[in-house]
Amino acid sequence: MDLPKSVTIKNTVKIGHSLGKLRDLDVLLSVLTDNYRPLLSTKEQKNLDKALQHLSKKRKHKLAQVRKTLNSKLYLNFKQELNDWLEQPKYTVSGDYSLNFVLPDLLLPSVSQFLLHPGWLVGVELQQGELKFLEISNLDATDRLLKSEDVYLHDLRKSAKRTRYSLELFAQCYGETYHLYLKQVEAVQEILGEIQDLHVLIEVLEKVLRLGSAYAPRSPITKKLPELADLLSKTRFQKWLEWQVLEKQFLTDKTRSEFRQIIQQA
Repeated sequence: MDLPKSVTIKNTVKIGHSLGKLRDLDVLLSVLTDNYRPLLSTKEQKNLDKALQHLSKKRKHKLAQVRKTLNSKLYLNFKQELNDWLEQPKYTVSGDYSLNFVLPDLLLPSVSQFLLHPGWLVGVELQQGELKFLEISNLDATDRLLKSEDVYLHDLRKSAKRTRYSLELFAQCYGETYHLYLKQVEAVQEILGEIQDLHVLIEVLEKVLRLGSAYAPRSPITKKLPELADLLSKTRFQKWLEWQVLEKQFLTDKTRSEFRQIIQQA
């Protein structure tokens, strides 16, 4: 596509960053209020409410920033130029290719980057070319692993999201097996997103409560919100177990070979 001058990666990231900050706070407030608060004792609910009040004030500030962004010249020009482009789309020379001719070439790079991402090896050791999955069966060990490897898993989630959106664009060009793999990629994005949301939730709570480092062996939230800390740890452990099922599936020769072959059968 030959896109307008204002539609750049830099501008897209700038707009998305503003919206993303508000989205993160909305998720945190919703999860803490609806999922965890009802499970806490009255005393701990009061302690959590203090943190929720602080987060609500922070949300108002982020909401004001989003409104400023959506009324800015940058965003209004960005939106208008995209609308104009949709009225009269412009393409590069390669835009004249037939879709079936280039579709595998469009999708395979994204799928390859997704399958080769180092995030797949979190909790896995390579021994003489063979994969060995580490047996991590307790809460503390899982917490330490997910904190230390968060960057890789978070980036793998972003790779899964990009791959999913690319696959969805051309889903009508493929059959049932393609859609099954699309669902699996979506599952990877969702479970890693849930793990990341828990990581962010814990970090934000620690900052709000001024409890210290997010990389302590045991979450400092235990000092003021021990019941919540226990719930978060158990939830993260459960998500880790769910993740391992998908991780093992995508690290088999059969899955990876079949995934590539399906893409080439456009």
